[in-house]
Amino acid sequence: TRRPLLEEPLTASGLPALRAGLARDPYPTPHRKGLLRRRGPTLAEAAADELRDPRLESMLTALANSYGLDAREAPAGAAVLAYVEHTFGSWYVRGGMRAFADALYERCTERGVQFRFGCEVVEVATEDGAVRGVRPASGAPGDAERAPGGRESASRDLLTPGPQNFEPADAVVVGGARVPGSAAEAGEDATAAVPALSRLTVLLALRGARPADTPHRTVVHRADAPTRPLTVLRPDDPALRPDDAHESAVLSVALRPDEADGEEAAARLADRLTEAADAAGLALGERVLWREVRTPRDIEAETGAPDGLVPAPALAGPWARDGGRAVREAGSVRPPNSAATKGLYRVGGWAHPGGGAAHAGMSGALVAGLIVEGDDWRGSA
Repeated sequence: TRRPLLEEPLTASGLPALRAGLARDPYPTPHRKGLLRRRGPTLAEAAADELRDPRLESMLTALANSYGLDAREAPAGAAVLAYVEHTFGSWYVRGGMRAFADALYERCTERGVQFRFGCEVVEVATEDGAVRGVRPASGAPGDAERAPGGRESASRDLLTPGPQNFEPADAVVVGGARVPGSAAEAGEDATAAVPALSRLTVLLALRGARPADTPHRTVVHRADAPTRPLTVLRPDDPALRPDDAHESAVLSVALRPDEADGEEAAARLADRLTEAADAAGLALGERVLWREVRTPRDIEAETGAPDGLVPAPALAGPWARDGGRAVREAGSVRPPNSAATKGLYRVGGWAHPGGGAAHAGMSGALVAGLIVEGDDWRGSA
């Protein structure tokens, strides 16, 4: 799991081997007797079998949900996400992701990288099967020998048919992402879509200082939505508050885009999330000065991600759907990092090894390795 799904770039020639590897469930057979299955266990089933404590089970499945996964359908191999966090830790950058992006920008400019913001590339020019340049929506075209594509819609355009390459029919395009099993009309042998959810985020400005013993992250398991836990982030970060007499908090929950479609629906859900946090003893509602609610549509408008969806990481093992049947989940294999066109590369959550900040970041590192070391590079030793 670690090298093929995290540390090695995926090329067209490596697709058959990775598909075959992911089809095999790396998780051992459940301990319980009498469980005659035609498939391996789901994450929820493995959690019940191994942990045997509803509280511990909820902790594991909540972590999977933060990646946009439904533990009742995701393979037991999704436990690797908890392993990675437990082994390597989870990290917070003071100032949040904006500070992280600023630091990355400064590091790049120090090394001679030039950025052009607000410059949408609408076409990658090719000649004789190789990249020759890029054409922006406005302005003069630019020459280029290599072109990484990061947006999902761009990734679709990069799916140039070729020997053992991803064919367009295997790709997830705009509107195609879904949690496995949600499309009832899909046949058992149908090519499955990449599992993906969006998020509703509620930003709270709070009166009063942050209590000294406040946890950085609290997960609230809601009785009315047991498969959609609420995450409350309250970091002790001076950069996120005007002074020590105030506090900021972020409430977020994974959901489908249609679950918060429209301002009124989003506001009602934001109210319920705040009430759930208060019911868990966090006492945030009475301290709210103002709030901002960010919906999947806001994410789409700002990032270009279709429906504001965030794809889940690639995982080993078969998914379950339609009453627990196994399904051939081609969506577990993302499009390879190198396209059939020479010099064309795929990065971001819709490419190998999948979504989430860590996995999408790894896709960039893998493509950088291919560009610097050559297309035969297979990851760091």
